[in-house]
Amino acid sequence: MSELLIDSFFSLKQFKHRSLWKEGEPVWSALYELKGYLEKAPLGEILTPIPLNVHLERPELISIGKGTLIEPGVFIQGPCIIGDGCIIRHGAYLRGDLILGDRCVVGHSSELKHSILLDGAAATHFVYVGDSILGKEANLGAGVKCANLRLDRREVTVRLEKTIWKTKLKKFGAVIGDGAQIGCNCVLNPGTLIGKESACHPLLNIGGYIPPRSLVKGKIYLEIEPLDQRILEQIGKRDV
Repeated sequence: MSELLIDSFFSLKQFKHRSLWKEGEPVWSALYELKGYLEKAPLGEILTPIPLNVHLERPELISIGKGTLIEPGVFIQGPCIIGDGCIIRHGAYLRGDLILGDRCVVGHSSELKHSILLDGAAATHFVYVGDSILGKEANLGAGVKCANLRLDRREVTVRLEKTIWKTKLKKFGAVIGDGAQIGCNCVLNPGTLIGKESACHPLLNIGGYIPPRSLVKGKIYLEIEPLDQRILEQIGKRDV
């Protein structure tokens, strides 16, 4: 059970919202608390300029910290807390029930909902983060998808060696530890747990529990051979 506790994934000493986690509870338990925490939070304080073509839905339920850059074309739905010094790039879609710590980055055409990003976490362009937790300085490469719903719509479970843990969640994406790096176009299946300072090569289908400081890689072999002369001739005849 110790592998599933907070210390295997995060250091919360400097995080303003660390009360989301309860001592002795599994690391994903903060997702149980997120909605109620936001309902009680003092929202509606926006301390940064907002361009005219940024859409804030229910701005009274949105707080944005000092020095945060919101680029044109962003959609933000409350309730939502965005910390200081963040960057939210053009086309980002923040769907509510979100907490972003300080210095977070949300890239172009990325979509986030019901998730927690610790300080310095980055969900770069064309990323989906649903019902997930990203650790401090964790980075999702372009095109990473945190899938949050099983095909059979059953409760998401977590597998640790031979034990299966029930999460009590029908929607649960991934927990990604402090400093972890996820390569471009990876898919993280529902209930994926990635320990702190781990790294995943691109183009992988990942699930289950990845211990801290692990390297996850796939074996990809490319076969290279000369093109057939007939194909070369056809390429030369193409309309340009």
